[in-house]
Amino acid sequence: MKKEGRKKLKDEDLKPVEKEDVVNGKEALSGSEDDGVESPVVSDDDYGSFSEGDDSSRNSDSESESGSEQSEFSEDEDDENPINEGEGDLSDGVDDHSEGDQSASEDSREVVDESDSSEDEVGPRNTIGDVPLEWYKEEEHIGYDVAGKKIKKKERLDKLDSFLARTDDSNSWRKITDDIEDEEVELTKEETKLIRRLLKGHAPHADFDPHAPYVDWFSWDGAKHPLSNAPEPKRRFIPSKWESKKVVKYIRAIRKGLITFDKPKEQPRFYNLWGDESSSNEKGHGLSYIPAPKTKLPGHDESYNPSLEYIPTQEEISGYQLMFEEDRPKFIPKRFTSLRSVPAYEKSVRETFDRCLDLYLCPRARKKRINIDPESLKPKLPSRKDLKPYPTTCYLEYKGHKGPVSSICTDTSGQYIASGSHDGSVRIWEVESGRCIKIWELGEPVKHVAWNPLPELPILAVSMGHDVFLLNTGLEKEEDKMISDLLHVETPTSPDESETAVSVSWSQYDKYDGIRITHFKSVSSVEWHRKGDYFSTVMPAGESKAVLIHLLSKKLTQRLPFKLHGLPVSSTFHPTRSIFFVSTKKNVRVYDLVKKKFIKKLEAGVREISSVSIHPGGDNVIVGSKDGKLCWFDMDLSSKPYKVLRSHNKDITNVAFHRNYPLFASCSDDSTAYVFHGMVYSDLNQNPLIVPLEILHGHRDTNGRGVLDCKFHPRQPWLFTAGADSVIKLFCH
Repeated sequence: MKKEGRKKLKDEDLKPVEKEDVVNGKEALSGSEDDGVESPVVSDDDYGSFSEGDDSSRNSDSESESGSEQSEFSEDEDDENPINEGEGDLSDGVDDHSEGDQSASEDSREVVDESDSSEDEVGPRNTIGDVPLEWYKEEEHIGYDVAGKKIKKKERLDKLDSFLARTDDSNSWRKITDDIEDEEVELTKEETKLIRRLLKGHAPHADFDPHAPYVDWFSWDGAKHPLSNAPEPKRRFIPSKWESKKVVKYIRAIRKGLITFDKPKEQPRFYNLWGDESSSNEKGHGLSYIPAPKTKLPGHDESYNPSLEYIPTQEEISGYQLMFEEDRPKFIPKRFTSLRSVPAYEKSVRETFDRCLDLYLCPRARKKRINIDPESLKPKLPSRKDLKPYPTTCYLEYKGHKGPVSSICTDTSGQYIASGSHDGSVRIWEVESGRCIKIWELGEPVKHVAWNPLPELPILAVSMGHDVFLLNTGLEKEEDKMISDLLHVETPTSPDESETAVSVSWSQYDKYDGIRITHFKSVSSVEWHRKGDYFSTVMPAGESKAVLIHLLSKKLTQRLPFKLHGLPVSSTFHPTRSIFFVSTKKNVRVYDLVKKKFIKKLEAGVREISSVSIHPGGDNVIVGSKDGKLCWFDMDLSSKPYKVLRSHNKDITNVAFHRNYPLFASCSDDSTAYVFHGMVYSDLNQNPLIVPLEILHGHRDTNGRGVLDCKFHPRQPWLFTAGADSVIKLFCH
């Protein structure tokens, strides 16, 4: 009854009434007609009835139940308001008024719909609940309101418009965006003050005192006994069974892998102080940002007052002029007493311009790097202990020459060694004792010495100037007569101008009972054939007749029947076949002497070749160069180097193979000799094994020259080295 009566009064309450308290029904009706206050009074039940359905349904319900509602409401009003009984019946007046003016009630509802109340201006609330907004990223709405209607997204300003709007609005820093409601909220002054206090770590409210004095609410006066004197229960002194069961359960779950623990992230202990923030820029921009390479930082040598070890001598500065431009150092250190005396850098503008060109024109590409351990890329080489024996220590020194020892050579037995020096002398030494057996004073600097490979012919070939001397060492007393007959020239031969002959004369050298062969140019090297009857000489300035082959038994000389492309440096015979090697400054040319044809050309790719040596097997060649590189050639594999070893800092003066052991060595002007293990396999599918073994020191640098020659002992793993300090050293294992 009460509910229906309230619905009946709904239309009456919508009419304007006075704000003062109503004394009785008649005064209220008369007051509303006279004064006509415009503010409508709407109860909470009326708002509830408006939200239940549309206007048509509400109108139909009110019309159908109007009769019953009027009587019920009047009874309730009489019971609730006994004050109004004497002055008049309010329910009758209200009843008549509501029945007579139903159209007015409809107009009052329309007034409520179009009201300017602040609650009506509030937009629909988003009711999506605890749902990520990313689900609505591709949609045109951000959620749904209470009625289930879609809440459309507002148009977003682009970056330029939003920037202009922020510059025009002075309170833009107060505005934040509510992503859930899709609206912009402006913070009040109180809210900004609250945020500032929170950022500083203070309490949100300024009235809160975090250090208020402590108030002891308990009165301790007269408290002589504890609050509870009950004995401690037994459960506090024994372990809990429930906790032990829970622990066992967790342990089983951890063992089975049902419970896993996250490993703590290791924080880097160090960080790059000078590193750029390229990774952060890359994330911020969202582009493939590639930072420009940084310039090289200056070192100690670019200081205005560097240490003496960084300052080159005048000899080194003059040596820079002989180097190629790409190998020449870009900056030569100088020393000044103070910073004020340092002149302006003459190349500063040029280097700055080149740097700008590099930044502007040079393309930068991102390269994908693979994290590979550098140690895994190194070839697995055998241990040096497994490759013994090889020369390691200096065992003996041969002293007697007064000038640099330019060349050394051992005889076939390995008992004697011959040496030639720039002091014009040739000496023969006993290897084991170091005793000098014989000395020849020839008067000119000796360039090369070579011992005859036949044991029964201990003949020594010596080249000096334009002459080549064949000397009898006298070590074989039994064959002395045969050697004397072989080194005897009956009639001196004069130079012949025929096609095969060359301008070379054979004559008897009576001073030392030998033969003197005079050439038309200076001879640099002499090499014997394996049979001991032929030997070759090289004249670097001889042009087409630069390489000559001599026959000792017939005292004949002929030039090489091939055209040489370049200035020859050295020549050597093949150890087993009739093949002849001639090395020029750029390559090594291989010829067949029997068929008289060119076989192949070995291209070293170095600045200038200085020496060549042939492996005893004959299929591998090592080449030394004046830029410190040693090239290993496999003739069956390619005409290009199989390996290039960059070991020496200065020119390589000579290279040598051992006859019996898998060893080879190189010596250089840096006063060192390198010993390598070079194993050549009979299986053609297996490449040669090259392992560096030892670096031999001991010679002193004299006038910029170091070790001038090196030779292996024919039977033992020993190495002889001849230095510019006029000393010959023997290195043993």
